[in-house]
Amino acid sequence: MKITSVTVKKIDKENSRMKGIASVLIDDCFAVHDIRIIEGDNGLFIAMPSRQTSTGGYRDIAHPINSETRQVFEKEIIEAYEKAE
Repeated sequence: MKITSVTVKKIDKENSRMKGIASVLIDDCFAVHDIRIIEGDNGLFIAMPSRQTSTGGYRDIAHPINSETRQVFEKEIIEAYEKAE
């Protein structure tokens, strides 16, 4: 698996921990949209797209299966965020 493209839209809302929204293209053939970039207590992290369940909780729609893949996503997205205007 290779991330072939990352698009970031920065969000500049006062007092908001959400700093941007990313879209990722994988192997030039699969896209994941609405990945949130959030400012946490220990720096930026990503939150995968999710949907509210009937019980009021949230469930990821798409997500990495292991920590290595999650780290690849996070690294690529945060680098793109830092380069975005």
